[in-house]
Amino acid sequence: MIEPEHQQINLSRQCELLGLARSSYYYQSTGESDFNLKLMNLIDQQYTETPFYGIRRMTAWLQKQGYQVNHKRVARLMKKMGLETIYPRPKLSQSDDNHRRYPYLLKDMTIDQPNQVWCSDITYIRMQSGFVYLVAIMDWYSRFVLAWQLSNTLEVSFCLEALAIASKWGKPEIFNSDQGSQYTSHEFIDSLENQGYFILKSTKICFSP
Repeated sequence: MIEPEHQQINLSRQCELLGLARSSYYYQSTGESDFNLKLMNLIDQQYTETPFYGIRRMTAWLQKQGYQVNHKRVARLMKKMGLETIYPRPKLSQSDDNHRRYPYLLKDMTIDQPNQVWCSDITYIRMQSGFVYLVAIMDWYSRFVLAWQLSNTLEVSFCLEALAIASKWGKPEIFNSDQGSQYTSHEFIDSLENQGYFILKSTKICFSP
């Protein structure tokens, strides 16, 4: 449905009209085998029940189910799915020196109006033949989803596209997210700090602890 050589409608506008992220248009999937897709479904189901399972415990669990896999394959699949073992870690409060630091501003704050706080998060959706990633931006007060985008990868581009769409609804006083690499990237923060998609001179960036 995309016509790259169209003389009147550029590629970006065509993707916008179709609700398609530009990153998805350029993405060329190599695909996973049926066996790997089955393993990914099993890993996803078990991770939901036991998110503290690391790579070796997940490998051992799969082997008990009768699947001949090694930890290298499981590690690759879990990384592709964005699954990370949940366990207490040392020095959690230490930030990456390459990321700009912003304080958590929502403690004890009363949120009583639209566009006071926007929040955003990324999750993955299991499909019949693989996985896609979903980013959503929501107004905290009204719980209205301002924008969302799907992507086959976790690159920052689909988050930027969601941010551009959300900007049509106005601008928040505070933009809150976790400290994922997409939100702490220079590209995303620059878009909030007066560059790229829209200008938010009064917006404060807020990372959840």
